[in-house]
Amino acid sequence: MKTTFAAAFLLLVGFAVGASQDKPKVGYTDTPMLPDGKWRVHDGTRPQPRIVTPGTFSTQDQAGLPPSDAIVLFDGKDLSKWKAGNGQLPGWKVENGYMEIPAKGTPNGGEITTKDEFGDIQIHVEWRAPDPAKGKDQGRGNSGIFLMGRYELQVLDCFDNPTYPDGQAGSLYGQCPPLVNASRKPGEWQVYDAVWIAPRFKDGKLETPASMTVFHNGVLLHNRKELIGTTNHKTVGTYKEHGPTGPIKLQDHGDPVRFRNIWVRPLKGYDEP
Repeated sequence: MKTTFAAAFLLLVGFAVGASQDKPKVGYTDTPMLPDGKWRVHDGTRPQPRIVTPGTFSTQDQAGLPPSDAIVLFDGKDLSKWKAGNGQLPGWKVENGYMEIPAKGTPNGGEITTKDEFGDIQIHVEWRAPDPAKGKDQGRGNSGIFLMGRYELQVLDCFDNPTYPDGQAGSLYGQCPPLVNASRKPGEWQVYDAVWIAPRFKDGKLETPASMTVFHNGVLLHNRKELIGTTNHKTVGTYKEHGPTGPIKLQDHGDPVRFRNIWVRPLKGYDEP
């Protein structure tokens, strides 16, 4: 049987119509515009969120896996993403999946910073205070995580260890005490998950302050808490204009605190996909 050109054309059109009918309808084109003037309510043409494979949860014995789009800063194997104060490879001990602050005087010891710099990020850090516990107050399991090298999220063994509230574990040091003390016992792995929004400057002046949302062992400590400035000891922090990015710094406060499973997710536009 011969197929005429017209019949073939109609057949192709039928397939096309059928394919379009099979495609699910997404959103609407006749709804009002949202206040920002970019998209309609339920707009089907709005960009779809990126697909990210979630990570896995850590246990006391094993670190979990980061999400698929994370930048891994420490995977338990080496310190290639970090540098010592002199710019060399850090002298911190690395074994059994963790790194540990070394004894005073260790070559290339002291604080370490990431080689890369970051602005707005989601950050995940796991840390462990020494067991058995030694010292008290600020002299027990003390370290810190500095965002952009300037703003400290305090690390401290605060399990049955009173100290000043704006200096305890999970505090924005010297500024904001955590809502609660969610500390685990010395020797147990603890988890910080935080969202850091960097300060914005314009014409040499502060436009919007930095803010942090912090979870400690899954418990909310700060909800978009604004910082009053850089981290200082015994003085009030202030802002001084700096670049849009900066390194992450781990403090050496003289205690053999351990770290593992450190990763970040840059938030290029944290209010949009």
